[in-house]
Amino acid sequence: MDQETKAKIKPGVRVRVWERIKEGEKERQSPFEGLVIARKHGNEIGSTFTVRAILQEVGVEKTFPFNTPMISKVEILSLPKKVRRSKLYYIRKLSGKKVREKLGVSL
Repeated sequence: MDQETKAKIKPGVRVRVWERIKEGEKERQSPFEGLVIARKHGNEIGSTFTVRAILQEVGVEKTFPFNTPMISKVEILSLPKKVRRSKLYYIRKLSGKKVREKLGVSL
């Protein structure tokens, strides 16, 4: 992942993460699209970001390390209008409509 993309990944950003999945001898890429709710450990080697998505009416969160070969690319889909917190854990309790009102992005 390049430095420009790393700098854009902040809480409130809607992203699509393409992760590599090995199934036996085969390897495929699977997209995971959602809202970044947290970024931890700054620019260290072990820094991570957490993405939340609603899949089949159930909230799913995945934590991705920045420095891993299992992520092929990260696409920035939309930027929020304004975020006032560094961790958006309160999003877990809100409905999709309330999230759109607060952040200006869909969940």
